[in-house]
Amino acid sequence: MTAPVNPEAINLLGFDRKGLAAFFVGLGEKPFRATQLLKWLYQEEVTDFALMSNISKPLRAYLQEHCSISAPEIVVEQKATDGTFKWVMQMHCGNRVETVFIPEENRGTLCISSQVGCALACSFCSTAQQGFNRNLSTAEIVGQLYVAQRRLGKAQRITNVVMMGMGEPLLNFDNVVAAVNLMMDDFAYGLSKRRVTISTSGVVPAMYKLAQECDVSMAVSLHAPTDELRDQLVPINQKYPLVELLAACREYVQSAPRRFITFEYVMLDGVNDSPADARALIKLLHDVPCKMNLIPFNPFPNTRYSCSSAAAIERFKSILHKAGLVTTVRKTRGDDIDAACGQLVGQVKDKSRRHIRLQQMGLLETQEALKHTSSA
Repeated sequence: MTAPVNPEAINLLGFDRKGLAAFFVGLGEKPFRATQLLKWLYQEEVTDFALMSNISKPLRAYLQEHCSISAPEIVVEQKATDGTFKWVMQMHCGNRVETVFIPEENRGTLCISSQVGCALACSFCSTAQQGFNRNLSTAEIVGQLYVAQRRLGKAQRITNVVMMGMGEPLLNFDNVVAAVNLMMDDFAYGLSKRRVTISTSGVVPAMYKLAQECDVSMAVSLHAPTDELRDQLVPINQKYPLVELLAACREYVQSAPRRFITFEYVMLDGVNDSPADARALIKLLHDVPCKMNLIPFNPFPNTRYSCSSAAAIERFKSILHKAGLVTTVRKTRGDDIDAACGQLVGQVKDKSRRHIRLQQMGLLETQEALKHTSSA
């Protein structure tokens, strides 16, 4: 990769095509320089400005002096028995996040992080227990894809990207949207809008904004059929309860043809996996075009939860399916290297004072009550 000549070097991985065109126009160049550079970076994988032969020599000299192609660095690589890769990637400031690649027969899915840590404190998620440090930049987000594809080489292509790693993507809206624009740009990665998914815990105002600004697939971390339970599992529900969340989901689907919402539902033994819970879900989602993705809970150190039994998950799925809800059970991948859903931890210096914040919100007490409920 091209190393920065000075600490003020502009990282060109931080621009989508629109931003890059504006950058070149500001230099007195034509906007088409943006498409030229994108093709060199993402399709030809050329990072040496001197080799970009269709760019004028004076412009190449300027880029060499003032710009860089600066991506995260893989500092730890683990490969699971099922072929899943987990990479710990270090940012230039020293923060570390985790990125996961899941190979399948006809596709390869990369799970990307959007923040260092997470501020939302979902009680069943290992990432959330680490606290929150900061948002990732556009360059740091798309840089995970950039690094992963170069590491895998041509033998394993990344066909799908899910923003389901560390962090809440919609709390880092501008940087995430710029990054996914690059992923879907025909002059960059050219991924289909149906193959790029942003997952949210329910940041309602940002969901409305996303519907207007970016045609991308959406997944919603639901995990409970009632406000009472969801308040405990997904604390942001206290700010944006189910009635507001589902209204945003309906608007998102209606704003573009053939859209649907994927609802993610982690299966917690004795907490949210009863037949009554399934029937409540059917009633809740009856008018939302959607599919359900049931996720067996993946344990992490000191968690108070356990995964629903295979029989309970199958029963839950059957009830939803008979009611007409398209329902799948996510296959657990990479759990032997803690790369499964909800297990990513990275390296987070918590700046959120999460314990104090939870105490102020009264959530420590409700989480403790849930612990006793689930163990009863």
